[in-house]
Amino acid sequence: MKREKPLIIALDVEDKKRALGLVEELGDLVGGFKVGLELVHRAGLGIIGEIKEKGGRIFYDGKFNDIPHTVAQAVRACVSLGVWMLNVHSFGGRKMMEEAVKAAREEANRLGVASPLVLAVTVLTSLDGEALSEMGIYSTPEELVGRLSLLARESGCDGVVASPREIETVREKCGEDFLIVCPGIRLYGNIEDHKRFATPKEALERGANYLVIGRPILSAPSPRKALLDILESIQKISDF
Repeated sequence: MKREKPLIIALDVEDKKRALGLVEELGDLVGGFKVGLELVHRAGLGIIGEIKEKGGRIFYDGKFNDIPHTVAQAVRACVSLGVWMLNVHSFGGRKMMEEAVKAAREEANRLGVASPLVLAVTVLTSLDGEALSEMGIYSTPEELVGRLSLLARESGCDGVVASPREIETVREKCGEDFLIVCPGIRLYGNIEDHKRFATPKEALERGANYLVIGRPILSAPSPRKALLDILESIQKISDF
């Protein structure tokens, strides 16, 4: 059985024109596109509708983290935009995550549309144990991701955003039906600002559902060729 296309392209680019060009160039090969803070603040939220018009599914990487009511209202707005996935930050706590999930389902039901998948961000891939200790958190990244993932599942979230290094921990805590979306996907020799990373092949072998990939593809002379090379390297694993 073929699985859903596991790659999500991070549209962390400088303008709308390039973002839409990448959607046209790569859309047939990927599961969706991540729209985050950089693109939204350059192009506005209208970029989501323009990507959808070109057939792209949207993972809105807003990382909402505020009081429960504010986050719930933001999630309702995202439902009306027709996003496929969105995320909240697990550090907002149980009540905030519960309200986000409730808002997504209620608003989708009201509008008669599919409810977006609600993911919880665990620990940013730019953080390691030293960075956490500077913040007064004396758990290892793996321990903290495990606790936050379980809290997200208990709060009703569909899955988490977590480093590839913690996939096994999330699976152990939350089971096989819990989605794991992994940023921090890099090719060897190109790790940039991610402390906890893996190659596409490694992340899928460990059990990730989706991989968010940006700079290794966007910075290549030919993004489509770079993407095809990655897909070839994972073909036997993903079987799509």
